[in-house]
Amino acid sequence: MREHSQKDEEVEINMTPMLDIVFIMLIFFIVTATFIKEAGVEVDKPFAVTAEPKEQASILIAVTENDEIWINRRKVDLKSLRANIEKLHAENPQGTVVVQADKRAKAGLMIAVTEAVNASGVPRVAISTETQK
Repeated sequence: MREHSQKDEEVEINMTPMLDIVFIMLIFFIVTATFIKEAGVEVDKPFAVTAEPKEQASILIAVTENDEIWINRRKVDLKSLRANIEKLHAENPQGTVVVQADKRAKAGLMIAVTEAVNASGVPRVAISTETQK
C-alpha cells in the first residue's frame, strides 16, 4: 500500500519549463512587434501621381481642414509643435516625420508645420498623399 501512494505523488507534471517558454515567447513578440502609429484624426489627403511609398514613420502629424494639428491622438498648438517633435524625435532618432495634410487645409498652416519640423532638426520629412487609382 505504501508503494502505491508514493507512485501517485511522483506522477505530477512539472509546468515550470513550459511557463518559462511561454513568457520568453511573449517577451519576444512584444519586443519585435511593429506598432502602427496614427495621428489621431482622419484627413482627406490630396492625390499625387508621383507619390513614392516610404518606410513607416515614427512621428505622424495631421493637419485638418479646420486648422487643427494632431500628433499621437492629441491636438497640439502650433507654438508647442516644435517641442513635441523634438521630444518624439529624441525617443527615436532614426525615425522620420510624415505630415498628413487635408487637401482643404490652408497652405500657410502647412508651411508653418513644415518649418517647425525643419527647425526641430529631423532630417527626413515626407508629405502623405493618395495615389491615383
